[in-house]
Amino acid sequence: MLKAVLFDMDGVIVDSEPLHRKAYYKMFADYGLEVSNVLYESFTGKATLPICETLCDEFSLNIAPLELVRAKRSHFKKLFEEDSALGLIDGVLDRIQDYHRNGLTLVLASSASLPNINRIFKRFDLDRYFVGKLSGADLAASKPHPEIFIKAAQTAGFSPLECMVIEDSTNGIKAAHAAGIFCVAYESTHSHNQNYQLANHRIQDFKEIAFDRIPTFFPNV
Repeated sequence: MLKAVLFDMDGVIVDSEPLHRKAYYKMFADYGLEVSNVLYESFTGKATLPICETLCDEFSLNIAPLELVRAKRSHFKKLFEEDSALGLIDGVLDRIQDYHRNGLTLVLASSASLPNINRIFKRFDLDRYFVGKLSGADLAASKPHPEIFIKAAQTAGFSPLECMVIEDSTNGIKAAHAAGIFCVAYESTHSHNQNYQLANHRIQDFKEIAFDRIPTFFPNV
């Protein structure tokens, strides 16, 4: 029986992927990096530090990855403060409220930094619905490693078999699969060329996973 839902944030709760892309490409320009679309798309769902470590290796940069992290986060903070059009993904707030109202435990498990998570939650008044917020930036391993979802299930207080992950990225789906947690893939328009093969269920609209429809797709435990 489903007891908890573990949400990714970027591309699932908030339509922030375009801002992240702008911030990354501003940082790439700062350092003269020509990053292909294929390489950039492979970063989806990963935390910023491992992305910047990959960039340092890929381009043989003689700088610390944390320098790139700081530059990217600075660009994102400025874009976040200036973009009044930033909004939640269509239908996700209804689903969050639906789950909360029906007694499901909600945990945020995102690769975003905790300051960015808190900015989003404050802006859209989401803290009231969630019992915990985990940042992959604070963990030893980034998605596709399962650590964040294992810890999110522990935060919820339930076994992996009683949890469901909602993700939009290849790396996030791999992490949920490795954690042994049922995974719903949200086919976001902003997460291009992602592989949903390991997902247990796919959706294009959050109405498809309303609380009263859970018995139609979530396995009984």
